[in-house]
Amino acid sequence: MPPMADLVPLVETTRGSTRECMHFGAIAVADATGRVLAQAGDPHWVTFTRSTLKPLQALPFVQGGGVQHFGLTPANLALLCASHNGEAMHVEQVEDILGKAGVGYKRLQCGCHPAKAGELGPTPPADLQVDERNHNCSGKHSGFLAWCVQHGAPLETYLEPAHPLQRAIREHVAEAVGLQQQQLAMGIDGCSAPNYAMPLANLARGFARLASGTRDAQFGESFAALADAMTSRPELVSGTGRNDVAFMQAGRGDWVTKVGADGVQVVASRSRGQAVALKISDGSKLALYAATVEALDQLGWLDAQQREALRPWRWEMIASVKGAPVGERKTVFRLAPAA
Repeated sequence: MPPMADLVPLVETTRGSTRECMHFGAIAVADATGRVLAQAGDPHWVTFTRSTLKPLQALPFVQGGGVQHFGLTPANLALLCASHNGEAMHVEQVEDILGKAGVGYKRLQCGCHPAKAGELGPTPPADLQVDERNHNCSGKHSGFLAWCVQHGAPLETYLEPAHPLQRAIREHVAEAVGLQQQQLAMGIDGCSAPNYAMPLANLARGFARLASGTRDAQFGESFAALADAMTSRPELVSGTGRNDVAFMQAGRGDWVTKVGADGVQVVASRSRGQAVALKISDGSKLALYAATVEALDQLGWLDAQQREALRPWRWEMIASVKGAPVGERKTVFRLAPAA
């Protein structure tokens, strides 16, 4: 793990006139060749990718003809990349994917987290029942199971690192981000699936390739299908009131975005063939969102309307429970040309 000295202050909060918190992190901006274009802190800071990895984890399924084999729709494909709220629209897509694969939802090994029910809008039903289908990673896991059905691989062990599916994912992820498989440090994500740590610049490179679509010589058709699905149905990639849908709507079809747990986010521009990857070392979501908007602004990716649309995600005012302003949250970094 790189030393903390490779991280820089990105976001500062004050309460009254006194600094209260300083959120450190790193930012890498890269193109599809892996060239680092701009940075704050160490662009090669190694971090777990968490849910930002989902579009790349779907590569073996899409590359292997799974979309055509099962007749998946773009809405289905968006769910494979999703960290969703478990709203009715998300559960509907999960059921559709599993139905096409002929697999029951109890085969999902993502588990269930009832707390997500609180994200189902301002007034979720009092009698709401949640199960594996509501898990925010159930779309990804549905795709995992469909791959196993198509390739005749065992369903019971699909999350084991030695399973053919997970070996294929590791191979495809490494190729997409420009690393050797042995360079991917493995850990287990919250949904029990293998996840990989990598330098931020390589994560940005993978998303720049994803956003490049058919311009990518190796994964072009698959990247185009995934990027099209995510940008056309952003509400399925996240859900009501969530970050990814807000950013992709603001991007007007140009931005492919994915947020991950513990302070990681990637935003890629389809027209530019570039991506920015950020990590907040303490995992603060509010600091992450504020830093992401500021990075996009400094890169010149925002026009006046986009700047206004994303203004709430800067979280500039810190308020009391009654809504009175009590402090500020402000970004304190400047992107620099690659060293």
